[in-house]
This record gives sequence, C-alpha cells and structure tokens, in this order.
Amino acid sequence: MTTPAHPLRRSHDTPREAISAGEQLFETWRKRLGLFVSPAAFALTYWLCPELQPEGRILASILAGVAALWVSEVLPLPVSALLGAVLCVVLGVADAKTVLASFADPIVFVFIGGFMMARAATVHGLDRRIALGFLSLRWVGSSPARVMAGLGLVTAVLSMWVSNTAVTAMMLPIALGILGALHEVRVSRGLAEGTIDVRRWPFATGMMIMVAYAASVGGIGTPVGTPPNLIGIGLIRTATGIEISFLRWMTLAVPLFLAMGLVLFGQLYLLHRAGHAKGKGSSDDLMGDSGGRLLEYIRGERAKLGPWTAGQVNTLIAFSVAVALWIAPGVLQLPWFEGNAVAPWLGKHMPESVVAMIGAILLFMLPVNLKEGKFTLEWPEAAKIDWGTILLFGGGLALGTLMFNTGVADAMGHGLTAYLGVDSLWMLTGLSIAMAIVLSEAASNTASANMIIPVTIAIAQAAGVSPLPPALGACLGASFGFMLPVSTPPNAIVYGSGLVPLTKMMRAGIMFDLAGFMIIWGGLYVLCPLLGLV
Repeated sequence: MTTPAHPLRRSHDTPREAISAGEQLFETWRKRLGLFVSPAAFALTYWLCPELQPEGRILASILAGVAALWVSEVLPLPVSALLGAVLCVVLGVADAKTVLASFADPIVFVFIGGFMMARAATVHGLDRRIALGFLSLRWVGSSPARVMAGLGLVTAVLSMWVSNTAVTAMMLPIALGILGALHEVRVSRGLAEGTIDVRRWPFATGMMIMVAYAASVGGIGTPVGTPPNLIGIGLIRTATGIEISFLRWMTLAVPLFLAMGLVLFGQLYLLHRAGHAKGKGSSDDLMGDSGGRLLEYIRGERAKLGPWTAGQVNTLIAFSVAVALWIAPGVLQLPWFEGNAVAPWLGKHMPESVVAMIGAILLFMLPVNLKEGKFTLEWPEAAKIDWGTILLFGGGLALGTLMFNTGVADAMGHGLTAYLGVDSLWMLTGLSIAMAIVLSEAASNTASANMIIPVTIAIAQAAGVSPLPPALGACLGASFGFMLPVSTPPNAIVYGSGLVPLTKMMRAGIMFDLAGFMIIWGGLYVLCPLLGLV
C-alpha cells in the first residue's frame, strides 16, 4: 500500500478500504483455492455422509460447498447464499416455496427498515451532527485522552443503529481532523517535525484503531446494530421457538458493550499515549494549549453544519418512534405495569418487523419541502441500502432452517458432541465464542454467524443443554474480527489512512480478541440466568 504523503491533510477525502500488496496476494490465492475447495468439499461431504437421509445428505454437501465459498469469497457473499438456496431446490432438498420463504422472514423487514432509517441519517448528516455535538462538549474535547474516549463512545453509539462500515467512513475524517489539530500543537512545541513524523506518533495509530474497533463493538448493542445479531435471533427462534425481544437483547448486550468499551479505551490509550513521540515528552505534554486547539477545531467543524435541517429533525423523529415502539412492549411487561392491556396489544400488532417498516415509511411521508414535493427519504436514496446483506441473511436462514428440518443439525450435533467431548453448557459456550472469533478473522461476520450459530445450536441440543448461551456467544463472537485489515471493513478503512502499521493492528487485535472472549463468556455466565435465558 502506498502511504499518503500528508495523511492528516486527507480530512475531507472519502475514506476508502485498503490492504497491502502482501494481503492482496493472500486474497487472490484464497479465491483461487476456493474454486477447487468448494466443489471438492461438496463431493467429499456427500461421500462421507451415507447414513443421512437423501435430502439431508445433499443438504450437508451444499452446506460444505457454500461454507467454502463464504470463506474464500470466490463469489460475492450474497451470490453464494443464493446459490445455496437454488441448489436446495434444484437437487430436491425442499420445494421452492419452503426454501424461498426465508427470504421473506419477518426479520428481513427489520433489516430493510433499519437500513432505510440509517440511510436517511447518513444522507441528511444526522450522524455527523450527533458526533460533532458530543465531541464539542468542553469536558470531552479538552484533552487527548478524553477525545479518544469520546470518539470511541460516539462511534460505538452510532454503530448501534448504523452499519459499522458507514460509521467508520463518517468518523474517519473527523478523527483525522482532530489529529491534525493536535499535531500542529506538537510541531509548535517541538515534539514533532512536520507531517512526516505523524506516522510514528503512537496516539495517531491509537485513534485510528479506536474508530475501527468501536464501530464493530457498538454493533452488538441492539438487534439492528449488525447483521449477526438478527441472524442469531432468527435462527434461535427457528430452532427453539424462543423469541428474543428488542429490549431483552439490549438488556443483555449493552452491559457487554460498555465493558468492552472500557477495556478497549484502557488498552489503546496505554499502548498509544499522546505524548510519546521519538522518546520526547510524556502524555501530559499536550495537555496545555492543545485542549483549546482541539475544541476550536471540533466546534469549527460543527459550525459548518449550520442549523438543524428539516431532514435531520424528521429522521430523528422516525428513529425515535421506531425505538420507542421497539422498547415499549418489554418495558410494559415489567412488574410495575403488570395487568395492563397495552403490552399484549403492542406485542400482537406491533412486532419488531412492522415497527421497522413504520419508521421507514415515516421517512417517505415527513416533508422537507412541501412546495417542491420533497420528503425526508426519496426512493433513489432508499434503494442504496445494503441489499446484499439482506440476501445473505435470507440464504443463511434458509440453509439453517433446512438443517433442522432434514435432520442434518441433529446428526452434526451428535457427531461433534462425541468428537469434541463437550459435556457442559459453559464449556460449549466458550467453544462457540472461540470458533466465531477465529472464523470472523478470515470470513465476514455475517457469513461467520450463518455458519457457526446453527452448528452450536445443534451441538447444544445433542448434548441436552440450553442452546441459548452458546448461540448468543457465537452471535456476539462473530463481531470480533480485529486482527487484520481484511477481517472487517472498518479495519480496512482505517488501515487505508496510512497511520496504522500492520503489526500494531495485529497486536491490538489479538489482545482485544482475548479480552472480548472473556467479557462475552463472563457476561453470558452472569446475565443469562438473570434474564431467564438458560
């Protein structure tokens, strides 16, 4: 990868994903191998599974072939998912109505509605206004340490509602601008020598990694934060009949998200202090006039946004209505509201998929200019949502559902239980978290969730333990791909800034993967019994 000559002067450029020449070579060979591994996996699985029923034997072969395609990414991930669904119909696993029904699952409409609301927030700059508004608070923007913490917090909170890739692309220019303001202070105080020195400034590396990691961590906070969450909820419902509400998910995930955020800040700030440059100074060297320079820059960027626009207000209204309706049924079921008739009505008539549609439809109804007939979201913009993820989810849900319908899941669960020697709920939960984290380093988090969650549910059912903690562990672990630029789009985007050496990303990623494993496992161990999830 060619490093920009003046990395901090790119604050208004469009962030892009980038990987090094070595990683590009790895990607090329991974795809080439996938061309041979996928059909080989199909044939080998068919040969090794004669004991399954004919439909199950074919499905197991399709699963093996599609999994190889997902890991190698020979085809676009959504196309591989569609191929799996098509093969299930063509090869007689199930009829078209059964297979394709998963593409119209209610959770698909949660995706669509959530993506449209997130698109409106990006189009009208609501996400940028919220970010700069928080960072411009005097307490937040008055020191490098608090700016790093604040940048991570606002990135994570936005990522609870908007895709981690979009949030990273939006926050990267803000972070680069903040680093530029800080770097000018360093140059003026003799702590650095122009823009070339910035690539050896540990704090710049820490800020970039904070943006990428916080975007991934924040996604676990709500069901709509990242695709693995809804994949897990959908597969759990399909396999066990258990519904996990919006509020119950947040009650479980937000404490984990907060714990991960604290660990992430502590780790990155200790590894990447602001004042350590070429052996000069301490972390306090920038505390003096940098606070004023930082606030001046951040508030200047906020002022450029001007007053609130009608589009921003309308988007906030639609978001607020959706969030209120998502959370209200769970709140009204608390002991203090026992016996009320509103909660059952909301649960029946306002499921989460319908609420997501209501939020999206409001965007097309709330005007920004009645005279010109313009509304908050126009269809050309709405059509730009991530339809690929929706297709990937539908294909993954179809394959996961068929696994249980054909007996493949049961056979896989009993076979892996005997092979792995898993004999306890929390041992299986730890194993599922670890498998998801490792797989997410090589495959997308959505593909990882589609592959790991059905397997963990099957193993749990075969072992006679609750499938909820293992499935939730796999679901959360799939969002932890932190080691490499190719692990997740946010990593690739910040790597493209030229401020993150590969070795530093790997060091931070390994440490945070280990910390994330412990937080997820420990959090599930404590919270699942409290929330009645075991």
